[in-house]
Amino acid sequence: MEAMEAVGNAAAHTDFSPLGLFLMADIVVKLVMLGLLAASIWCWAIIIDKSMMFTRVRRDMNQFEKTFWSGQSLEELYQTLSQRPASGLAAIFVAAMKEWKRSHEQNAASYIGVQARLDKVLDVAIARESEDLEKRLPFLATVGAAAPFIGLFGTVWGIMNAFSSIASAQSASLGVVAGPIAEALFATAIGLVAAIPAVIAYNKLSGDANKLTGRLEGFADEFAAILGRQLEARSRK
Repeated sequence: MEAMEAVGNAAAHTDFSPLGLFLMADIVVKLVMLGLLAASIWCWAIIIDKSMMFTRVRRDMNQFEKTFWSGQSLEELYQTLSQRPASGLAAIFVAAMKEWKRSHEQNAASYIGVQARLDKVLDVAIARESEDLEKRLPFLATVGAAAPFIGLFGTVWGIMNAFSSIASAQSASLGVVAGPIAEALFATAIGLVAAIPAVIAYNKLSGDANKLTGRLEGFADEFAAILGRQLEARSRK
């Protein structure tokens, strides 16, 4: 009976709060927990930043398309946009217009050559904008894939400590193993807390980035067709 009371007192005096479990943990488990918490914080920073960025990009794209198809001359629109940093559809437009004006000023005779250069410029501009949209998203995928295993490593290490405690105390009572096992499971929990939002956010944001890239490619094709018709008409004169 006294032994049972001692075990109960030991378990009762163990602090099972998150802070208590962290302070009880072995240095290796603490490092695992801190690394996972840092990764989780950085993931949320990326999620918030990308969500705000995509909202802003969609708004800018909608505004640009409204202006582009309003009937305003391409030259006037180019003069307006070229005076400030451009992104999204505006960057695609400015890049193509720069090549168009350069070819026009040099009186390029080859329609095929000008069209090829325009296509190349558009491809480079799309790749640059797409890279900016997808920047830092791979980190979310990495955390989503690796965090559970890192947390599992902390769990295994904590369970090893629990067995060491059993060997030292020569007892497998709850009071001996409760703390080490609790801290071990806490490491797994932190790994899941870091991984689950990262995976969900990566899937969502990656899909949004692909949709925005699709809009860039669609506009580039339409604009290339417009410039191509003008080039063809000029070559016939």
